[in-house]
Amino acid sequence: MTEELKIKLIGNLITDNDVSRELRVRKADSYFESFTNGSVALKEKLSEGWEIKAELKTKTKLFKKKPLDIAFEDKVWSLFANLGFKLLNKNRHFNIPYDKKDTNLTHVVDVFAKDDETVLIVECKSSSKDKIGDFRQELEAMKSKKGGIINTISALFPFTKPKFKYILATSRLGLSDNDQLILESIDGIHFSEEIIDYYYLLHSQIGVAARYQLLGSLFAGQEIPDLENRIPAIEGKMGGNTYYSFSIEPEKLLKIGFVLHRNKANENMMPTYQRLIKKARLKEIHNFIDDDKGYFPNSIIINILSDKNKKLTFDQSNNQVPDAISRIGILHLPKKYRSAYIIDGQHRLYGYSNSKYKSSNTIPVVALVNLDRSEQVKLFMQINENQKAVPKDLRNTLDADLLWDSESYIDQIKALKSKIAINLGENRRSPFFGKISIGEDKRAITTEHINLALNRSDFLGKVKKNEIEKLGTFYTGDLDKAYNNISDFLFSTFGYLKEKLDEIWEQEGNIIVINKGFYGITLLLNDLVNHLYKTEKIRPTTNVKIIFDEIKSYLDTVIHFYKDLTDIKTAELKTAYGTPGDAKYWRALQVAMRENHPEIHYEGLDEYLKKEEKENNEKAFRLIREIENTFLKMRVREKLEAEFGKNWFKKGVPEKIYSEATLLAAKKNREIEDEDEEKEPWDQLHLIDYREIILKSWQKLFETSFTKPGEEKIGNKENKTKWMVELNRIRNENYHTYYVTSEELSFIEEIYDWLQG
Repeated sequence: MTEELKIKLIGNLITDNDVSRELRVRKADSYFESFTNGSVALKEKLSEGWEIKAELKTKTKLFKKKPLDIAFEDKVWSLFANLGFKLLNKNRHFNIPYDKKDTNLTHVVDVFAKDDETVLIVECKSSSKDKIGDFRQELEAMKSKKGGIINTISALFPFTKPKFKYILATSRLGLSDNDQLILESIDGIHFSEEIIDYYYLLHSQIGVAARYQLLGSLFAGQEIPDLENRIPAIEGKMGGNTYYSFSIEPEKLLKIGFVLHRNKANENMMPTYQRLIKKARLKEIHNFIDDDKGYFPNSIIINILSDKNKKLTFDQSNNQVPDAISRIGILHLPKKYRSAYIIDGQHRLYGYSNSKYKSSNTIPVVALVNLDRSEQVKLFMQINENQKAVPKDLRNTLDADLLWDSESYIDQIKALKSKIAINLGENRRSPFFGKISIGEDKRAITTEHINLALNRSDFLGKVKKNEIEKLGTFYTGDLDKAYNNISDFLFSTFGYLKEKLDEIWEQEGNIIVINKGFYGITLLLNDLVNHLYKTEKIRPTTNVKIIFDEIKSYLDTVIHFYKDLTDIKTAELKTAYGTPGDAKYWRALQVAMRENHPEIHYEGLDEYLKKEEKENNEKAFRLIREIENTFLKMRVREKLEAEFGKNWFKKGVPEKIYSEATLLAAKKNREIEDEDEEKEPWDQLHLIDYREIILKSWQKLFETSFTKPGEEKIGNKENKTKWMVELNRIRNENYHTYYVTSEELSFIEEIYDWLQG
């Protein structure tokens, strides 16, 4: 490389203070300029579409929104500047030669970012609408240019050996399978806007330390230069696994560590399980360490991935304790990025990231080796079970990873529902892309509500642990087929509605893209599918496209329903909360559909409209009996037996209930001659008695299982168990003279669905 070319290229890069100045310009979403009042230049700018920001005494401040492509490039550039990359391109015209023989052949780099160990070449593409992009031409070109670009960079920085990574960054553009394969063939990586936002969010929480997570993602398995990886350790056995206990400088663990945050940034590494690091908690820990000279004696739990799943090198000491299971020695940690997954203790570790003690203190670590990711998830759940509650949406998404291969049909269906919810929220083809709460990403629709809708529908049939009781309209025992068919069906039907109702769909806080909207429309779709089965227009083998074509004409009624919806009716539907609100929304859609299609059977609509028909009673009292006998009687006993052993009845039941039940059983047994038919005291309890038993051991045994979703913060245990009081009131009404209202039935169904899980 000639000195002239080197000077030219270096001249197009900036560092230090220049990066800070450029960052102030790049991170803004608009251009800003000031002009003298009344000047020709001011008039010209206004005619070019600039807008007035402020009019001062002698100047007028103007602004103009950046074009979409420039705004996205600046966003990506700013991210890497924030993450501590010291050398970046000055402007959009950084051309890197890729042909040694002809330096006029250059590649235009959107973002160039370099630090002491890394060089990133980033290509940015954006769109105003969600769609799958076509990047074949760009990727094939990069395949032929990459070697030359690396050679140019090596010549430009001859005294370093940085790692190189090509990144294709996109906004509202997905990758086709073919493009993904080409990208992988050139060792490139795709950063969607969701991934970029994840690193922005992570940076907002932990600052420059977010680069550790970035480097782990970009260079997983690649060697970290100059890392001293030998540490004194104890080798032991636990739960059938080999583990190592040691103390290590936080700085070292940060370099090899990686946190599997449940986020779109890590979706290619499923299952992931960690909650995002919290800034406030991190600051508290940092202050505790640096200002108070505090420390944490409890161990960080990690999982080490060894090379090709080989055993870690552990040099045993010559000085061992005879007959001891544990061994002392020197452990050789992998010298690689993303070789240690942080299972528990991410806040304690990252609390050291900006600490003055990160290389002079040590932290205790328990390291397991080569656990597969599902085992890591289970361990994470076990550790956190009695600590800060794992959010429900995160638990639901973890079900898709943990339960898919279970032998229990109940577990399989849980996994299926969760996987469908994740696909609806994370697949760019989905009309609900980015609108469903996945893991800890809070959005308009929760996975819990998707589960509720699928539970109430006939799509999945009914299962017990070891048998399929009833086949579903989309489930015949094949999980993969059901997943694909239900996903495609929901994509098609909701996609059609989105296309025809796009103006409403994209409004903030609209009436459609909300929990009860998904619930109501899904159950109406269930009505329509059942009708097609009943009229033999479709059968279990019918292709999803044909099912959609049959249903499409019915959906026009739904479209008119929303277009004709008055503000009063919209407010009425929006403010109807809980299970009754879900039911109200569904029934409103059924009423609209029945006006145009009376031939369809609308399950439960007549009963709902009559409100207090006695037909409600049979279902209500049957569900109450199931709740009492299955979810209360059996589950409460199981927990008491697990906690108190053979004395569970004495120790777990309040004295008054214990005495009354024992006496009642004794009275009944005096009249029974066959010992095999004698009654147990446990069989003599009333529904309300279970509440008293639950309250007795509330915090220790029952709070998690018997607090309704959404009521975790409503107050004390008495408030959280009021649902049992209401259930008991209905239970004690006279079956022959009392009419269960629709609201009461909805309440009972809500309890049943929740306890059924």
